[in-house]
Amino acid sequence: MAKNKLTDQQQRRIDSNQKARVDEKSSAIQGLVIGQAGHQLDVETSKGILRCSRRKNTGAIVTGDDVLLESVPPSEYVISAVLPRSSLLARPDFRGQMKAIAANLDRVFIVCSIRPELNEGLIDRYLVATETLNITPVIVLNKIDLADTEQLADIRQRISIYSKLGYELIESSAKTQHGLDTLLNSLHDHTSIMVGQSGVGKSSLVNALLPGINIKTKEISEKHNKGTHTTSASRLYHLPNGGSLIDSPGVREFGMWQVSEKELFNGFVEFRQYQGLCKFSNCQHKSEPQCAILDAIEKGEISETRYDSYNRILESLTE
Repeated sequence: MAKNKLTDQQQRRIDSNQKARVDEKSSAIQGLVIGQAGHQLDVETSKGILRCSRRKNTGAIVTGDDVLLESVPPSEYVISAVLPRSSLLARPDFRGQMKAIAANLDRVFIVCSIRPELNEGLIDRYLVATETLNITPVIVLNKIDLADTEQLADIRQRISIYSKLGYELIESSAKTQHGLDTLLNSLHDHTSIMVGQSGVGKSSLVNALLPGINIKTKEISEKHNKGTHTTSASRLYHLPNGGSLIDSPGVREFGMWQVSEKELFNGFVEFRQYQGLCKFSNCQHKSEPQCAILDAIEKGEISETRYDSYNRILESLTE
């Protein structure tokens, strides 16, 4: 059964109750949510990792959240409040409701690969999400060992559009260990998450970066050339040289959650310098005369591929 959407009054009551619990935190245990185990959560504290239930009306609690715990005799711990977040990565679920993925991130590693086939549209959606949340994105081209010279040259050409926009781009292979040192340097002292299409090798990369973790992995479906879901819930791991990495369930599609048309426009970083330069203030950048975006495309200053991607996402916002 679908959950009922909270009213504004109910949400205000939840927020008020949480604030009161946070204000009383001197008597509570503070911890970091590092994963989920069924209906319970694993929380890292000064007492070690505690498996906790949660109070009703605490709202969504996800990996990366800083939380307060109460001890319930004889041995149970309950999450009573979630501390303020610096960021929350979320997406809509199949009912159109928000599904939170991870909290308090400052970097998102967008993993794509040789197989399954490169999906620039998915990359663009993640980039808009990170730009909207003010989180630094890093694009990782994984499984480069699977491509011959010609294939790799073609994919490098396709993905070079992102490095030209100023995004950090790392090539990697868990199998050959290529690029792992570069990845570790980029992960250092950050709270990061790996996201991307199922089967791109996120869990294999985490295994290579953190030997001994042994996250379960699966091969690509030969029939559909798509990945099968392996990671079923997000999990946070501490890196030996500093920083934390969250391994998240793969997704084949990533819808935008509560992104306005203005935020979408600004999420395409190359569009920003043309904002307000169109002849008409309500320009839709479709076929209007003296449209700064269309003029920039004609001059080669904006990629037509990225412009098409923008329009596909824009259409999806109204569906």
